[in-house]
Amino acid sequence: MTDYDALHARIRSLTQGETDAVALMATLACEIHHASDRFDWTGFYRVVAPELLKIGPYQGGHGCLVIPFSRGVCGAAARTGRVQIVPDVDAFPGHIACAGSTRSEIVLPVFGNNGRLIGVLDIDSDRPDAFTDEDAIRLAAILEEVFADV
Repeated sequence: MTDYDALHARIRSLTQGETDAVALMATLACEIHHASDRFDWTGFYRVVAPELLKIGPYQGGHGCLVIPFSRGVCGAAARTGRVQIVPDVDAFPGHIACAGSTRSEIVLPVFGNNGRLIGVLDIDSDRPDAFTDEDAIRLAAILEEVFADV
């Protein structure tokens, strides 16, 4: 079980007053990654051009460098602006296997000020069906607060 209250408080303390997106992403990737042993890879993909994501700060093994909005779970979250919870990545059409150990995944869109999409938060697990609606709700609340002024 993830202690989201403690995680949120820790992130709030560490990021208060910071508006640099990369610094915020690096801090969140580290804190979120170490908040649960379910989280095998935790990182951000940044919007760098129309319909294109590139890897940002992360924790874990190597990630894919470039992901178009048209491909994979990260692309789906960026394209739709909606959280993607994938209990079995092998059953997701067009899943991009950046790591062979990934069994399930959650990806949340990250919005800056004025609702501008600045990237996605991608969390992979080496366990099947590792993510819940509570994960989505609690992580979205953290992202909304931290990136509101970016």
